[in-house]
Amino acid sequence: MIIKIGSYDTPLNLWQANAVSQMLDKLGHRCEIVVYKASEKQEISPSTLLIHKKLLDNHIDLAVNSFTDFTEPFPEKIIQVAILKRGNFKDVLIFKKNEEFLSQQNATILIENARQKAQWLNRYPSHNTVQSFGNIYERLEQLNENTSINAGIFSASELGRLNLKPKNAINLDWMIPTPAQGSIVLTSVKENDTIAQICHELNHAETEICIDIERAFFKLLNGDNHSAIGALAFIKDEEIHFKGVFLSSSGTKKIEITRIETLAESHKVAPYCANFIIDRGGNKLVDLSTSIKENINVYSTKTLTKNQSLLFNENVVSESSDFIKISVNRIKPQIIRAPIKNVIISDKHTAEALLHNFSKVELQFQNIYCVGRRTKRFVSNTIGEVKKTEKSDHDLITHLIDHIDGDELIYFGNEPLSDDLQTMLQNHNVSVQNVKAYDIKYDDIKIKDSIEGVLFFSPLAVHSYLKQNHSNNIAFCFGNSTAVEAKKHFKDVRVAKTPTINSMIDIVNEHFM
Repeated sequence: MIIKIGSYDTPLNLWQANAVSQMLDKLGHRCEIVVYKASEKQEISPSTLLIHKKLLDNHIDLAVNSFTDFTEPFPEKIIQVAILKRGNFKDVLIFKKNEEFLSQQNATILIENARQKAQWLNRYPSHNTVQSFGNIYERLEQLNENTSINAGIFSASELGRLNLKPKNAINLDWMIPTPAQGSIVLTSVKENDTIAQICHELNHAETEICIDIERAFFKLLNGDNHSAIGALAFIKDEEIHFKGVFLSSSGTKKIEITRIETLAESHKVAPYCANFIIDRGGNKLVDLSTSIKENINVYSTKTLTKNQSLLFNENVVSESSDFIKISVNRIKPQIIRAPIKNVIISDKHTAEALLHNFSKVELQFQNIYCVGRRTKRFVSNTIGEVKKTEKSDHDLITHLIDHIDGDELIYFGNEPLSDDLQTMLQNHNVSVQNVKAYDIKYDDIKIKDSIEGVLFFSPLAVHSYLKQNHSNNIAFCFGNSTAVEAKKHFKDVRVAKTPTINSMIDIVNEHFM
């Protein structure tokens, strides 16, 4: 029997899947890792993730994730079959020069979530915070490149597992972590008794007890991705030691609780501590969180991460979903069987499609050319060094006409290279092979008429949105090509100054001041 382990394609998820595969291999079980794109995590609802759907469809036998990925209960028929021994649960502060900024009035800190932000501002109320975005490599890059940021807060377990913790880092022992931080959970379908029995050997009972308490505390406080809730349970001398905290988003209000119980009474810890917080004003914070969810005024046609959603100011209540779905095509192995001298990777989706079909080792590209800095960064981290990047296909082909080494080129993208550009290359004796890496599908839904602003990230998203919705909203557009299409239908169109998530959210915040 080969155990198929499902994993998203982020560096941390792949590390976790490989770690579990190695553990099972030592127990005498053969494994195969099946990788899915992280951008497809939310397919139906927050509690019905793609990885769970693949389990229910029997495409995989086992899913491996950070337990912090799940703020809601598992769907029906999905069960936890093991939780590994907990890793480092702490938050880490990485600073650029030294720690002197801690005494400064106007220091700026990069944060990952609402919990870190609230606890930091509670301790350093005069400081500013900036929301991080992307995977761990992109967040570290943001810290290093943004000259206004003094330091950043990261998960110690993520840094440690990927061997990324720098020397200029300190543990934040005073900061209470996210419930289940540092833990890895294995899930499968309820009917698969064989997988449950196999994985039981990997289960760490003490970690399971502690995580159950932390997650129960979080649930009793109606916690979600926007909640500033910290919880930590650990076992010492046959006793449960628990710390919990609930803060307002600005960090100005904080309610803390500590509790020690015997192991036999561990089931009492979460209810006692949650009630303690609610009785001392936490219920007002819970009610505020619930009322906010009912007043959505901005909708994004692309799913935003919880970190990106936190970039909006207090007057913006957002919701998001993908109006455009990406379907990866099967790329024939013979296309990349021999080393290839020159390739163009048109966008990030194309790069992801290549990695979905082949391993990095199989992608032997001598000269890689890309369109867009975001694509270049992703390709450099996952496939190989990029020789040249330009803003558009036209600019890149214009460059290649004078600088290409060889007379053959493979263009990987969603659509073939335009006839005009192919003619330009052919006139300079360069032949082009077009490979369609993925398809785009509409996934339009009806949104509330009361929503004032809609975020669009591509012309196709505009088309998809208008299938079921009116055009009386403000159209906030990622770039000029999207704005051109939006102006055909919307009276009020706003364009981001630069094509980035941060700039996009800036123009939304300016309107909702």
